[in-house]
Amino acid sequence: MNEKLKNYLTSFNVLSEEEITFVANKVTPTILKKSDYFIRENETSKEVAFISSGIFRSFYTTSADEEVTYCFRFENSFVTAYSSFLTQTKSIENVQAITDTEIFKISRDTILKLEKSSPNWVKLLKMLAEQEYLYLEKRVFLLQKESAEKRYKDLLINTPNYLQQIPLNYLASYLGITQRHLSRIRKSIAN
Repeated sequence: MNEKLKNYLTSFNVLSEEEITFVANKVTPTILKKSDYFIRENETSKEVAFISSGIFRSFYTTSADEEVTYCFRFENSFVTAYSSFLTQTKSIENVQAITDTEIFKISRDTILKLEKSSPNWVKLLKMLAEQEYLYLEKRVFLLQKESAEKRYKDLLINTPNYLQQIPLNYLASYLGITQRHLSRIRKSIAN
């Protein structure tokens, strides 16, 4: 098993060594190349993946056929089309690798079995769901409350090493602005 995944699971101080080893035997290592999809719109999400290396973006397509990036996922985190994964309905989002990636996939069936096998898994999954909620809440507040410049500065503070790897069109979409506006913000911050 990937040491990053083991360290990540250990960091919660919830699972026993045996539980971590058990899940290690259930993950499927997978390489996705830049531009490959983890899941596409209208598919049902049947897996979650731990990102060992690389970056993903989640996006949807508007009725005007415009792609809107609403989320990035970086190494040492999980990725899935969350609502589709939970409800087993067709996804309204796409999850795409924007760099070459290494992931460890875990099937939904395995996760459901883990939940039944130990209250520790229920506790961990609850903690992960709470983290996801807090992340999304922060994202909504930033979008509604703060300027595009403040949102960009937040990325600079929290994920500076990734910003060079995210194409500007995805970054501008994520910030809810045009590429031209993003260029002006980057220029004003650099000066």
